[in-house]
Amino acid sequence: MFKRILIANRGEIAVRIIRACREMGIEAVVVYSEADADSLAVQLADRAVLIGTAPPNDSYLRAERIVEAARRTDCQAVHPAFGFLAENAAFAEMVREAGLTFIGPAPEAIRAMGLKTEALSRVRAAGVPTLPSYAGEGLIADFQQAADQLGYPLLVKAAAGGGGKGMRVVRAAADLAAALEASAREAGKAFADNRLFLERYIESARHIEIQVLADSHGNKVHLFERECSIQRRHQKIIEESPSPYLEARPELRAAMCEAALRAAQSVDYTNAGTVEFILDAHTGEFFFLEMNTRLQVEHPVTEAVTDVDLVQMQLRIAAGEPLPFRQSDLYQRGHAIECRIYAEDPAAGFLPSTGDLLCVQPPSAPHIRVDSGVRTGDTISIHYDPMIAKLIAHAGSRAEAIRRLDAALSAYTILGVTTNIAFLRDVLAQPEFVIGNTTTHLVEQVFAEWQPPFAPLPDSALIAAALSALLQSSAPAVGAAPAASDPFSPWAYPDNFRVGV
Repeated sequence: MFKRILIANRGEIAVRIIRACREMGIEAVVVYSEADADSLAVQLADRAVLIGTAPPNDSYLRAERIVEAARRTDCQAVHPAFGFLAENAAFAEMVREAGLTFIGPAPEAIRAMGLKTEALSRVRAAGVPTLPSYAGEGLIADFQQAADQLGYPLLVKAAAGGGGKGMRVVRAAADLAAALEASAREAGKAFADNRLFLERYIESARHIEIQVLADSHGNKVHLFERECSIQRRHQKIIEESPSPYLEARPELRAAMCEAALRAAQSVDYTNAGTVEFILDAHTGEFFFLEMNTRLQVEHPVTEAVTDVDLVQMQLRIAAGEPLPFRQSDLYQRGHAIECRIYAEDPAAGFLPSTGDLLCVQPPSAPHIRVDSGVRTGDTISIHYDPMIAKLIAHAGSRAEAIRRLDAALSAYTILGVTTNIAFLRDVLAQPEFVIGNTTTHLVEQVFAEWQPPFAPLPDSALIAAALSALLQSSAPAVGAAPAASDPFSPWAYPDNFRVGV
């Protein structure tokens, strides 16, 4: 096993990996930007290395600085987590060429699955269902002809990346040219590659993904599914396991899990990965979407229902250990749901909200997990993803998991920035979600005109509330000796007493 690893990331996932390392007796080194000098990850790590200023292009995306930091601190391996350089094949190669272990798949697998058209070709040859598609060379006329053959509606997608970037839904031929131009521009900016492809669009789609693990000894297993149909702008915000759709269809679940293993095998995959599918809720047909060659943001729900620590599995596989279980050893226990809590304004098109966190008090209750990289006094800046935390509830049934998650959201206090907590609670209470009848269009169809149930408080009120909370937390226990010599003095206790009120 490794003695020391470097974590090439920040925020809650860096904290999560540090904690896994601590449980395994591994020293954790983190890299950080100037903006993260006082972050929780830096505080918890055994060692931290400054690699640049706040913009990611000068810090977390500087592969050569990260590799040099690993060398200088005598690390044996590098964990990319997710985002930034996690799915960058060139970075994985650089780590390998430096004599270090990349905690993830081989660069060849990252590259094959990173280019969506190549991934489709690989998995199709392995017998995995794929949507009808067309990959062109950039000529509008060719795309128009292919679109007529595929039929509308269809998706314009970036060939070199995912996450909703460069993606457009086209419902009529007259809109295709503009969509191609906009998608190419966005894809070029996001991935430095403006190649596009077309894919048939499923109207009543559910987003199902299968977690896989594969070691270097030829062992491969799946850890069942996660449903990620609740999305905004093609970005997931609520995930759960098991899928309520597949719970009643065990044969379909088995077919999707087997297809995921075939997809992984098509690129000789090792370590943790996720195969994503689009499922037609009307027909029950499923189609390969993409493979994420890294740890997923939503991995905690799989950990909750399978009792498998995926980060520890990543470390063990990268160190050359075989998987400690067979497929028959794995099963799902109960139901887990995760909400992503963002500093954003759902009523204003989910625009990010930046500023200082005046007070952060996460809930604490049985079967509730909070993965976060921030605390009171930290700043949500313009430079990084505005996710504050992941809140996970686990229970014996889906209905109970929803109740526990809603109660935890109601107890989560965050002052200083606008958050999506009220929005998440409304989604959890929405009748279609409650019965599990969800598609990827639920948010845009039901919550397009959503407004918070109450007006946001002005900053002055938030500051007063934060100060009150701090004073209350420092107040002496009931029965404790007063702070002043006069026991009847109104200044004896730091409570909410005010003269003249």
